[in-house]
Amino acid sequence: MSTATDSSAQSPAETPTETPDKTPDKAPDAALASALRAHLDGPFGEVRDHCRALDAATFGPPSVPLPMDEHRSRVTSQLSALAQQPYAASGFPERQGGTARYGEAVAAFEMLGHSDLSLFVKAGVQWGLFGGAVSLLGTSRHDHLVPRLVSGELQGCFAMTETGHGSDVQSLLTTATFDPATDEIVVHSPVPAARKDYIGNAARDASLAAVFAQLVVDGESHGVHCVLVPIRDGAGAPARGVTIEDCGPKLGLDGVDNGRLLFDHVRVPRSNLLGRYGDIDDDGAYSSPIDNPSRRFFTMLGTLVRGRISVAGGAGAAARSALAVTTTYAVGRRQFAAPGSDVETTVLDYRTYQRRLLPRIATAYALQLAQHELVSAMDDVLAGRTTSEQDQRQLETRAAGIKVLTTRHATDTIQECRELCGGAGYLWSNRLAALKADTDIFTTFEGDNTVLLQLVAKSLLTEYQATFGDLDTAGIVRFGARLVGGTVIERSSARGIVQRLVDAAPGREEDVTFGIRGTQLRLLREREEHLIEGLARRLRRATAPGVDAFAVFNATQDHLVDAGTAHVERVVAETFAASVECCADEDARAVLSRVCDLHLLSTIERHKAWYLEHDRLSPARAKALTALVNEVCAELRPHAQTLVDAFGIPAGLLTTEMSGTT
Repeated sequence: MSTATDSSAQSPAETPTETPDKTPDKAPDAALASALRAHLDGPFGEVRDHCRALDAATFGPPSVPLPMDEHRSRVTSQLSALAQQPYAASGFPERQGGTARYGEAVAAFEMLGHSDLSLFVKAGVQWGLFGGAVSLLGTSRHDHLVPRLVSGELQGCFAMTETGHGSDVQSLLTTATFDPATDEIVVHSPVPAARKDYIGNAARDASLAAVFAQLVVDGESHGVHCVLVPIRDGAGAPARGVTIEDCGPKLGLDGVDNGRLLFDHVRVPRSNLLGRYGDIDDDGAYSSPIDNPSRRFFTMLGTLVRGRISVAGGAGAAARSALAVTTTYAVGRRQFAAPGSDVETTVLDYRTYQRRLLPRIATAYALQLAQHELVSAMDDVLAGRTTSEQDQRQLETRAAGIKVLTTRHATDTIQECRELCGGAGYLWSNRLAALKADTDIFTTFEGDNTVLLQLVAKSLLTEYQATFGDLDTAGIVRFGARLVGGTVIERSSARGIVQRLVDAAPGREEDVTFGIRGTQLRLLREREEHLIEGLARRLRRATAPGVDAFAVFNATQDHLVDAGTAHVERVVAETFAASVECCADEDARAVLSRVCDLHLLSTIERHKAWYLEHDRLSPARAKALTALVNEVCAELRPHAQTLVDAFGIPAGLLTTEMSGTT
């Protein structure tokens, strides 16, 4: 273990013979940081400032690792204190006792991502998942429960995932069978694989579970619905017919009491069915406002999109915390003197250190700005300002894609930050260890990232599916151009700004000038367009007689993932570019523009092999791209501390041992 701790002396890793950039140290620019923060905070700056003022000792992470039971107790107490703040009620409509400020609720929840992520997750389970199920899937007969769950008096859990089924929710095995003789619903786990697994709040605190199960009425299954099932009695013991198990220690999130639930013919009143999208009347007849079972299922799940958006927000906050801790370390840490000098070099002056840190800061900016647009769109949908099914579907697709990119960014960034801080990054006292452990699960909960990317790609092909069998090659090409140039872009609030930037860029490869924003955006758009066109051609084979459609789809899964990724990367890039153009502060806009350049150029560089393979870039231009990324990193290096100060993370949540020992 001593070698791990001692490795901090080698954190520039790299080599003592590497020639550092001779960038003079520059004091953080408080005015610039403030202007950048105002822009980054987006439409919910007041909410974020209120959250920043909360007592770090009350809501922050533990200063030392705690035994699991003690950590759980601490987080439960924190949740009670958090319930006294206004933001839990913000996530519920006025008719249920809330204030219907949905965007504010998510923004406040995101700020918890800078604190103890166990509190972030537990609050998400209580008010986002459990509360969201009651509020959005229930009817007026369930409204009386909302004030109690907002206050924390009624604690609940969200029992969807089973041991045998996670991503495939439609195939859940738990049953909820209506018994007309008693006017009750019988909830049952027919086989061990039907056990509800990894359920937050279940092991210790929840008294009521929102259980997702196959609803059976008069011998006919109507698909997955949600039923409220008491899992503990008034004394806290398991309710009759309910078996509760503790998942025990985990890789991280020790403050969350994850548990397992089994139901042995548990009877609940018919009124416990959350029946907004499918209900049973007094005569025992089932009815639904949506006739198609598949459409009904996806509509039901779509209403719960806020949880996925919140996970992205928390992951982004955790990554920003890691970047702030690491940058503060890097601007003060010195290792290896240049030849002929007795002064050791600041590690952030090494090119490789800049390369590993600064593009990730740029991506953190891009994702936070994309998150703002996503939260605003969610607020419009939940508040009823936009009501079309197309708006809802677009929100779901965007939420899935942003969740993937942000959680992937968090996992990658926190690991890189840990390595950049050497052995110091491995110590609990420096926050990175807990951030790494606690966020690892984010890539698979609230939707497995690989599955979500396939959903994103399939949503892009929806228009194609309507005319799938009638398109020849030329038609597919026209479809691809229409999809990228019209359908998707027109749904972006930044369409006019982005199109103007793209139109101003040179069009021929030999005229590629990477410093032009429109060129950067055009290259990302071309990659998405090409991948979707190719995917459409491959999937067309599924319409041929005798072809196994599933085999064709299975063979294109990697293509689906690439297309979905390209789409979301392009959306994030365009959101960032449009945001730069709208920045009111001139100095902040100038720095933000270079940060945007670094994010877009790094994204293109990451796919450099693709551009070379498809003759979109020559080898000479690909080399020029790398040189430009290096140049922008060097240009932004003096602003590094200012850029992370602009995240606005409370100082009490960034106190580390290494910040005072570099």
